[in-house]
Amino acid sequence: MSTQDPIDYFGISVPLMQYLGLRPEQIGEDYCRTCLTLRPELTNSRGDIHGGTLMAIFDFTMSAAARGHAPHSVGVMTIEMSTHFLEAATGDIIIEGRCIRRGRSIAFCEGTITSEDGEKRVAVARATFKLVQRRDV
Repeated sequence: MSTQDPIDYFGISVPLMQYLGLRPEQIGEDYCRTCLTLRPELTNSRGDIHGGTLMAIFDFTMSAAARGHAPHSVGVMTIEMSTHFLEAATGDIIIEGRCIRRGRSIAFCEGTITSEDGEKRVAVARATFKLVQRRDV
């Protein structure tokens, strides 16, 4: 178990994201941006960032966008997510999530993962989240 201090992920602690090394950069109404540095433990057999890692960080980043309007009072639960992998993630990446519509209890989001220099689009995703009252653990 790590004795590292928890990272503040826009008002919450997310041990999995800390383990993966995801860095929170920006949150605002309907928007979130995070970044990830390539490490050997995150790769597949080809040395690219593993697709499961990409899906996990997509889920977090889009969910943060879904609760961006009230990050200290709203929590979310993922209902569904669809991911399209366009190119291998061979280096550091930027993850952006946007909430494209939010109702009383459901939020619809989309996300993109690009290379750190912005030259390569790695993946795109869409997700639906249920908005719930935030519960601190």
